[in-house]
Amino acid sequence: MSRWEDRRAGWLQSAWARLQGWGAIGPTRKRARRFGAFGEGSIFCFPWQTLYGERWIRIGAHTTIGPWVTMSVGLTDEQVPIADPVIVIGDRCLINKGTAIVAHFSITIGDDVFTGHNCYITDQNHDYRDLDRPIGAQSMPERAVSIGRGSWLGHGVVVLPGVTIGEHVTVAANAVVTRDLPDRCVAGGNPARILKMWTEADGWAGPLPRR
Repeated sequence: MSRWEDRRAGWLQSAWARLQGWGAIGPTRKRARRFGAFGEGSIFCFPWQTLYGERWIRIGAHTTIGPWVTMSVGLTDEQVPIADPVIVIGDRCLINKGTAIVAHFSITIGDDVFTGHNCYITDQNHDYRDLDRPIGAQSMPERAVSIGRGSWLGHGVVVLPGVTIGEHVTVAANAVVTRDLPDRCVAGGNPARILKMWTEADGWAGPLPRR
């Protein structure tokens, strides 16, 4: 690489870093006022993939939403959601790069929840049973999703409608969570199953028999 090419690359990198800083949403930025709540010390990094329905989204304090994230309430401007807020993210959370949170009814993420890259969390899905309509035009009833405080979702985890994940739960990378997970467990697989659980008597015990 020539000296000129090296210098140009440095300018581009510097310009991109400045653009990321200018585009990020913080509690004092005008865009933050569109949210139902945007906590002190929190940041929604730029660029985002999709950001829609902010007035039904509440973000706690000291939470980081990474770049290329999709966060959408999935409603048109004329529609009013069943619940308000629809998406709630607690304090000190990290929603990592490329994650998508798509809600129509209720997704609640507790304090101190971290995700890996490219997770997907939704409370609504498509139906397929009407053969006369495209699957994309069919929908199932929305079912609330809850993720308890202190939990960790590994890279590529999918959380499907109606799931409650308890507190201090580890979900292994690329797991698909289709049913509830209790407090203080480790889960993995597709569909996700419990691999270990913590109890007062035995501490962390596992592997557990298949359920």
